[in-house]
Amino acid sequence: MTYIEGFVVAVPTANRRAFREHAEQMADMVQGFGIERQVEAWASDVPHGKVTDFYRAVDAKEDETVVFAWFEYPSKAARDAANEKFRTDPRMAQLPPPPFDGKRMILGGFEAIVEQGSGTGSYVDGFVVPVPQGKRDSYRELAGKMANVFRDKGAARVVEAFGEDLSRGQVTDYYRAVNAEDGEGVVFSFIEWPDKATRDAAWKAIMEDDSMRPQGDTPFDGKRMFWGGFEVIIDTAAAETTEAVTA
Repeated sequence: MTYIEGFVVAVPTANRRAFREHAEQMADMVQGFGIERQVEAWASDVPHGKVTDFYRAVDAKEDETVVFAWFEYPSKAARDAANEKFRTDPRMAQLPPPPFDGKRMILGGFEAIVEQGSGTGSYVDGFVVPVPQGKRDSYRELAGKMANVFRDKGAARVVEAFGEDLSRGQVTDYYRAVNAEDGEGVVFSFIEWPDKATRDAAWKAIMEDDSMRPQGDTPFDGKRMFWGGFEVIIDTAAAETTEAVTA
């Protein structure tokens, strides 16, 4: 299955255009690194949580917006080879400084354990979930069932990826983001929708369906899971860029 490099970053809201241009420069430069797809998505419908949320994950300030992003690779070996090129290619040093605080960006490698669909879309639901290592298979079974539901409701693609190479950061990281306990891993997952209207209609139908309510124990702590809706602004798999650059 696909190997995911997942990112969450806080970007000054005023720097949206600069961020997009920086991401496009990066995409153009690293096409030969082995990245099959790059997606950058700008927060659109991201709630504040009582325990965890995307804002806390990256210590976002009031004037910052959260970006949910990922690279796709055919394997971990391809991802590791690409990361080596990121470290050694002299062109990396020629890029202008990123328009965000890289010290608060969280990133890591995730192995896809559920992958359904092959389409793309203009809207994404992103999730970060703490899952006990011993419940990985139970989580995958539940996630697979839910992926079928989302696909039936119009989702183009559903991916659930289990953290396989997550570093501990000095300021932020995935473990801190979900208040991970001993023995827990982290899942990075996303649902790709054709558009926000399809996504909103799907969630409304799911929330109104009593059969969708949790039955019994879930293989993760839902109170520490966080999620949100994001507008895709860069997708290298799309025929055209997904957003016109405006002044």
